Formats: sequence, structure tokens, C-alpha cells
Amino acid sequence: MWSTVTRLIHISRPVLWINTIGTGVLGMWLTGQLLDVQAIPIILWLTLPFNLLIYGVNDIYDQDTDALNPRKGSIEGARITPNEVRLILWAVALTNVPFLVYFVVALPPMAIALILLYTAVFVFYSAPPLHFKRRPFLDSLSNAAYGLPLLIVPVALDAPPVWPAVVGLLTWSVAKHAFDAVQDIEEDREAGITTTAVLLGPRRTAIWSAAWWLASTVLFALVSIPVAAVNLAIAGVLVVWLLVRPTPATGRRLYPLSVAFPYIAGSVASGLLLAAMFLGIYP
Repeated sequence: MWSTVTRLIHISRPVLWINTIGTGVLGMWLTGQLLDVQAIPIILWLTLPFNLLIYGVNDIYDQDTDALNPRKGSIEGARITPNEVRLILWAVALTNVPFLVYFVVALPPMAIALILLYTAVFVFYSAPPLHFKRRPFLDSLSNAAYGLPLLIVPVALDAPPVWPAVVGLLTWSVAKHAFDAVQDIEEDREAGITTTAVLLGPRRTAIWSAAWWLASTVLFALVSIPVAAVNLAIAGVLVVWLLVRPTPATGRRLYPLSVAFPYIAGSVASGLLLAAMFLGIYP
């Protein structure tokens, strides 16, 4: 039993949970509440259940590319076998359906619609018939959905969203997806998959990501200059380094910094926001 649980946790890529949990918690704090009990079910859903949905479904439909990818089978992602597909599907259903039923009963209609959109985008990123991952530009644009908890949580709590932060994180997520895909160009091309990174190549993907990260910096600056500065600094290092050495190997070397990016920027944003709340200057 324990081995099954640990295997499912591995498939859910806990190192990347920050992209869902962190965004949900920050969305709650941006409403001016340090802890709102109405947000707790959403934040719990954004831990193992939703990440298992994202990455479990992805692993099911990416078995061809994952078999060629040396990163898989490590902390960066599982390499599943065909006989694990049924287990993953049942685990995704059992961990997600109860939350979705609760949301339908307990949350306002707009929050439910956003949650269903959030779920559908990530399912169809990997699954047919839409399969966004195999559609250049749509693969990157669909990953804007990582920013949706900044909208879902305040709507669920009947609080006004901080729109520059919401749109800034949506654009940030577009950039990061394309940038991270550079490291997998060779494996995706060999498997016959044309992602944005495969279509553009490393150099033009760096430019594509730079444009979206620059837009996110401008939007973040409307909320917090320090957060915008940190965002620009880290994005600048990633983009310039890839432009100097535009190869998938460079993308692989930069991936640890890319993984750390939301941890660093999120810590700065959270620290400043919490300080402002405790000092009584936010909201």
C-alpha cells in the first residue's frame, strides 16, 4: 500500500507542486486574509489530487516520448509502464472527483466554471482530441492556466481579484512552459511531436519566452516593484544564457534554476505581502 502511495506521489512531481499550491495560497493572501477556511478545500485540492491529474494524465499519453527522455524516472518526472495506467486513472478519479463534487455544491457558479476550465485545460493538454502539447503555440498558451488559482480563489471567496497579478502570472506561465520545453526538443522531435520549442528552436524560443516574461514584469510592477525586479532578473539570466548557448543541453542545465524560479519569486512576493498584512497596510 505504502509503495503505491509513494509511487503516485512521485508521478505527481512534488517538486512542482509550488505552481499550484503556492498560487492558491497567494491568491488567498491577496484577498487580505491570512487564512480563510473557505479556501482550505481548494488549497488541499491543489496538492496531490490536482498535480496527480496534471502529471498522471500527461505520463499516460507521453509514454512514447518519456521512454526516450533521460530525465524521466527521476525527481523531474516518472516513467510509467502500461500496466500502471489503470492505477493512475483510478487514483486521479478518487482524489479529484470528491473535491469537484464539493466545489459544485459549495462554491459560486463563476468559481465552479473557472475550476472546470482549469481542470479541462490540463487534461486536454495531454489527452486527445485537443492534445494541446502536440500543437505549437497552443501548448505554450494553454499553460497560462497555471495562473488561474490567483483568480479562482478570490472568486470563490467573493473577493475582487488583483488583475495585474492574475494576468501577470498567466503571461509568466506561457513563457516558462516554452522555455522548459527546450530541453526536450530532441526527444519530442524523435517522437514526431512538434511543440513550440521544436518549431522555433532554442534561440527563437528564448525570444518568445523573453517577450512573455517582459510582459509579466510590467504587470507585476503594477503590484510590486521588488517582485517585478526579481522576476526580470531571473528571467533575464535564463533568456540570456540560452541565447548565448542556444541548445537543448543548455535548456537542461538551466532547468534547475527554472524550477527554482517560482520558489524564489513566490517567496519574495509572499514575504512582502505578509509583511504588509501584519503592518496593516494591505489591503
